[in-house]
Amino acid sequence: MLAAIALIPSAPIVVPELAGAAADEVADLRAAVLTAAAVLPPRWITIGVGPTDAVIPPSAAGTFAGYGAEIPVRLSAQADGPVTALPLPALIAGWVRARVNTDAVAEVRVYADIGAAAADRGAALRAELDETPDPVGVLVIADGANTLTESAPGGFDPDSVSVQAALDDALAAGDADALSRCAEGAVGQAAYQVLAGLVGARPVRATELYRGAPFGVGYFAGTWLR
Repeated sequence: MLAAIALIPSAPIVVPELAGAAADEVADLRAAVLTAAAVLPPRWITIGVGPTDAVIPPSAAGTFAGYGAEIPVRLSAQADGPVTALPLPALIAGWVRARVNTDAVAEVRVYADIGAAAADRGAALRAELDETPDPVGVLVIADGANTLTESAPGGFDPDSVSVQAALDDALAAGDADALSRCAEGAVGQAAYQVLAGLVGARPVRATELYRGAPFGVGYFAGTWLR
């Protein structure tokens, strides 16, 4: 049973040790991320984006060493797997889990497909959760456009500013139909389109906790509750 959805960015800077001098600058973003994830029940399915499809089990453990600091993460308190090179959504999920609910168990699903394929995968996840008697929370880890300022990692595209605003508005309104259209071009496009397919026409109560682009990348944090 789908109990709640939390939306957070795929931003290593939420980890203070990785943010360095910018840690205070993103304190409000970090607080929003943790507040969003705190609504989830103890079982999580995390949706993220990567170059290839992957499913990372709750037994997995990893480290942020590839991002500049040897910060260990686990996807559950019982994680007994060897420390491996986990994709960024799994690292973020593990770090957040340890701070909002140490009893939480997270499975991470990384998607590379976009468009109709992603929406179909979301619908399949919805059918899976409908058949699950226990409450399950979905943690969506995704970024918007990375072209919002002159110093953005993707360069500056003035047209992306209005596109990002439409994406933020869709997320803030819990509008899955609008999300399926305006996610195109976002870094987290596949994850957002899986989310749209997951929710479909079902109404949700959306809460916006953060929207901004402190480093030229669109970040949104919030919750969608049934």
